[in-house]
Formats: sequence, C-alpha cells, structure tokens
Amino acid sequence: MSNMQAIADRVEIEALRAELTDAVMMRDYDRVASLFTPDAAMRWPHIGKAFVGRDEIRAGITWGQGLWEFFVQNIHPGTIQIDGDTAVGRAYIQEFGRMRDGSSHLNYALYHDRYQRTLEGWKFTERVYEVKYLDPTPLAGSPPPAAPAAFARPTASSEPNGSFLPHI
Repeated sequence: MSNMQAIADRVEIEALRAELTDAVMMRDYDRVASLFTPDAAMRWPHIGKAFVGRDEIRAGITWGQGLWEFFVQNIHPGTIQIDGDTAVGRAYIQEFGRMRDGSSHLNYALYHDRYQRTLEGWKFTERVYEVKYLDPTPLAGSPPPAAPAAFARPTASSEPNGSFLPHI
C-alpha cells in the first residue's frame, strides 16, 4: 500500500467517525445506519445493549436518543491501524446532556471500532462503547430558547453556491 493510500484511508476513516457523530447530533438515524455494514454491530456494554445489523442499529440509536431532552457529543481523534481493506481504531468521546426524566449525564468514553473498506467507502463493522468516567451531577445550564425563524441555521441549499464557505 502506498503512503498516499494510507493517508487517504486515514482521512476517510476520520471522516466516517465525524459523519456518525453529526448524524447522531442531527438525529438522522437513517444516515447513522448507512454508515455501518449490513451485518455490523453496535455494543453498549455499560447498559447491556447490543444492536446487530442496520435495522437494529437504527432502532437502537433512535431509542437511545429518545431518552434525551438534549444531548451533545464531542469526538476526539484516536488511533487507526489499517490492514488492507480492514482497520481498527479508537475514538475518544465526551458527552453531556439531560435525560427526559430530568437526570443529568456527563461522561468520558472510548469507542473501540472496526472498519471495512466497501464499494461505498469505509464503513463501521463494529463499534463498542466503553465509559471511563460518569458524572450524574445535575447540569446547571439548559438549552437556550429557540431562535426566531429569521435566525434559523442555514442549510447548504439556502446558500447561493450550495456551501457555507465565504463568498470571495
């Protein structure tokens, strides 16, 4: 494998991890499921849950996100070890939010990942969540009130050139 291919693979895997975080944050559960191979698994051992296959992964993430009043996940790059068309890696996670039952949640965790190169690009074949620290102390803040419609977040399609980049 060339150095350029290894660099491209790493960039694509980082993009995959970022895409998954974005899909969860935007509550786009179909997109979440599409980032996994058809027979992939997502495991949450800290609560005894495992979801195998895209349908179960979609249902699991929909269920999990339905528990939150609000949720924020930050992902930090970890390792990636590529072996041909497969790879393993870790990503470091910090999450916080408030559950619909009023309890709060702050944690630091790891994702232990397995990836597969497919015709559609790199996909997850397994994602295992390992919580390293959990703090249920009630959060002092809250989500801000909804912005007026005039200040709603833009979409790429609302921009004249289809992007968020400055018009130069």
